[in-house]
Amino acid sequence: MMNENVLRAGLLATARAMASNGLNAGTAGNASVRSNSGFLITPSGRSYEDCGPEDMSLMAMDGSWQGPFAPSSEWRIHRDILAARPDAGAVLHAHSPFATALACLRRNIPAFHYMIARFGGRDIRCAPYATFGTQALSDGALEALEGRNACLLANHGMLVFGTDLRRTLALAIEFETLCEQYWRACQLGTPTILSTSEMDEVIERFKSYGRPQPAAAPGASDTAAPTDLD
Repeated sequence: MMNENVLRAGLLATARAMASNGLNAGTAGNASVRSNSGFLITPSGRSYEDCGPEDMSLMAMDGSWQGPFAPSSEWRIHRDILAARPDAGAVLHAHSPFATALACLRRNIPAFHYMIARFGGRDIRCAPYATFGTQALSDGALEALEGRNACLLANHGMLVFGTDLRRTLALAIEFETLCEQYWRACQLGTPTILSTSEMDEVIERFKSYGRPQPAAAPGASDTAAPTDLD
């Protein structure tokens, strides 16, 4: 695992990038990254532009923390995802415009586009409403994330996790883009939803998504799974 100072700097850069990529405004939203002694998380109620790496809170899995500022009020969600999902290296929560709009409708996002499979299944679920910062919110989020790496939080926003900070930020941007596309499609009518078999085929092809593949031999079939999807 990376040196803690490197993780602190990366976490702060990610938090600042949330605003510059249109995922957040003001002090809303939070992010965390797994560390050797637990996890680092952004502080509560602080402008990230006014923070330094040393202001990131260091938390243990029992909820105790160290640092000059209290951790985000949503620390339970971060702690519980990192505890339950070994594949999670970083977690990001944002009040991005389109994800939040759909979350306020308490609506799952169906397979209107094949890139829904990027997040682990045939849809993206919306967790039930619970007060921010509570264990009930975290419990509902974990259920919505079963078999997924993103979900909506009812009347709240988005939640995404990935293997590291860079990938988690990229997933959050991709998620917000899908939310915008779904919102726009709904303005024109009812989107056509891909079938279970069509999505199962995409999910299967995603198993090799982004992985380097050897060059095909001359004359080889062109039906092999691609290394990238348009």
